Amino acid sequence: MHAMTTTEVFLVAILLIFTVPWLLWRGLKTDYYAPLVVVQIVCGILLGPGVLGAAFPAYYAFVFNPEVVAALNGIAWWAVMIFVWVAGIELDLKQAWKHRVDTGITSGLALIVPLAFGSVAALILLQTPGWAGDRGQPWQVVVGIGMACAVTALPILVLLLDKLQVLREPLGQRVLRYASLDDIAIWAVLALILLDWERVGRQGAFLVGFGLAAFAIRSLMLKLQEKDRWYVGLIWLAACGLAADWAGLHYMVGAFLAGAVLDSDWFDRKTMDLFRDHILLAIMPVFFLSTGLRTQWDVGGLMVFGAAGLLLVASVAGKLAGVHVAGRILNWPKGEASVIGWLLQTKALIMIIFANILLDKGIITNEAFTALLLMAVGSTMLTIPMVTPKLKRASPSVAGGST
Repeated sequence: MHAMTTTEVFLVAILLIFTVPWLLWRGLKTDYYAPLVVVQIVCGILLGPGVLGAAFPAYYAFVFNPEVVAALNGIAWWAVMIFVWVAGIELDLKQAWKHRVDTGITSGLALIVPLAFGSVAALILLQTPGWAGDRGQPWQVVVGIGMACAVTALPILVLLLDKLQVLREPLGQRVLRYASLDDIAIWAVLALILLDWERVGRQGAFLVGFGLAAFAIRSLMLKLQEKDRWYVGLIWLAACGLAADWAGLHYMVGAFLAGAVLDSDWFDRKTMDLFRDHILLAIMPVFFLSTGLRTQWDVGGLMVFGAAGLLLVASVAGKLAGVHVAGRILNWPKGEASVIGWLLQTKALIMIIFANILLDKGIITNEAFTALLLMAVGSTMLTIPMVTPKLKRASPSVAGGST
């Protein structure tokens, strides 16, 4: 009997990764409440060790053997680096500065309030063992989980705004400004959480070197044609990821910084949209599967689901409360704060990336990671069903938004 090679088993895994989510997405017609990206994340959990792996351990040991998992992880690392890099490029700080009062108040409250709510939820979880990682200080766990509750998934938000047909409307552009400013704060807080006093010299050297290199790469980009900018940009991405990881921050912090110092105007908008869509289509599903392989339920399924529910309440309630306070301060029309709050509570990709880093660094356990992952899925699935009827009931000023 033919013994399957590692390549063949790898392709079986790829077949599962791409076939199962698409069949469920199309067959169950989940697009209204669960876009394909959410179904891919859920399938990653189902195919992982906690669900099908526990029910059929022989299947799991055969398909996801160490050699296959190592290959999948390599693809996942590069996929998510590119995705985060694109998110960094697409930050529009010029518009945020132009509307700095509105953006500053809304972004600040939309970040600080759910961060506080999430931190309280983390303190509640820490009353029982199983949530803090071996290398996580209590403050790192609390702030890390709190920030995970405050994250807005900018790339997924773009997809949902497009689905709601408000992406290019003033309301959609405002929401993107708020999310963009929070994106910067998220990565800044992450860098603080990951600050390693044993490697502070390396981290200082990285920041100084990065500043000098960023100045050089910006000068170089201005001299290149667009097709060369893409290629040089990927070289720059790999170099920044390597340097950040060497410094003890994380390769994804480097990936975000690599994109954030580049101007989106240097790249054609349609090409950028297509590039992001192709990354989501072709290689990000591997990241979702590798994420699902990291889920565990050792503290008990009910405990993990209970923790996920607590974090979901903290995340949604905190985001809505913060945005409603901003609406009161800025005198928004009735109903506008609710729409914006539900849009900004979207999680999925960026929060999962954030939680992956906390897990990589040993700050949280696999069980805490699983709870955060479930929270991200629930949060994202709520967005379209909650926002769609609100937009239909909203006045034209709310639906269109003000600049």
